[in-house]
Amino acid sequence: MTDENRERRKKAHDMCRTFNRDPSKGHLKKLKQIFNSFGEHLIIEQGFHCDYGSKIEFGDRVYININCTLLDGGKISIGNDVLIGPNVQILTINHSLSANERLKRENFASNVSLGNNVWIGAGAIILPGVTLGDGVVVAAGSVVTQSFSSSCLVAGNPAKYKKALT
Repeated sequence: MTDENRERRKKAHDMCRTFNRDPSKGHLKKLKQIFNSFGEHLIIEQGFHCDYGSKIEFGDRVYININCTLLDGGKISIGNDVLIGPNVQILTINHSLSANERLKRENFASNVSLGNNVWIGAGAIILPGVTLGDGVVVAAGSVVTQSFSSSCLVAGNPAKYKKALT
């Protein structure tokens, strides 16, 4: 990690801590400034964490419930009208499966994208490289390891297609 990235990460962590201690409109306004972009009516509840913020894009009318973590070593793109339940994790960072490679403390990023009108249920985990199309619903507690196209319900660990939604 470069010194510049360490400083950006420290700034984002400080902003998150300040917001979480006092989730006032003023602190939310400051927190929003670290994001790459955000649309109208972005609501973030207390307990929000991110690594950089600068790799996160929010659409309009996004709601993030309490205690959510967005690890944005890679890009996280969130569409319009997205609901993210409490205790959700969206992760873009991964590590080698090889024990010897992990000793090098290297990681790699894979972007995550959520389409419009997506609902991520409480406690779900979205893993690196996942794309969810418009209208996808992720059941509470699911671990999403693969991408899913539009308008479907996914559930389980690992999350699997359950049914089409209209």
